[in-house]
Amino acid sequence: MPNVILHQNGQVYQQEVGENSNLVVLAGVRKFPHLKYGCGMGKCTKCMVKVISGGEKLQEPNWKESKMLGEKLDEGFRLACQLYISEDIELRQE
Repeated sequence: MPNVILHQNGQVYQQEVGENSNLVVLAGVRKFPHLKYGCGMGKCTKCMVKVISGGEKLQEPNWKESKMLGEKLDEGFRLACQLYISEDIELRQE
C-alpha cells in the first residue's frame, strides 16, 4: 500500500492509503482528514499540493490541471482531486 506524507502548516501527517486512492475522496470520507479540498472536480484549486517526492510515478497532468494550474505545474504543483496514488508520495499543502 502506498505511503502518503503530507506537510501542512508546520505539521507532518503520514498514512498508508489503498492502491489507486484519490486523496480528496479519502478526505471526504474522513480517511485522510487533513487535506484541504473544495469541489473535488478540478475547478477550485483548494486541493492544490506541491509534490516534494514521488511525482515521477504520477500520471501526466490532465486538461483540468493544465487549465487551472498553468505554469504552476512546472513548479511541481498538482490538484489532489485529480491524482490517483499508486506509489509512495510526499506532498506539501499550505
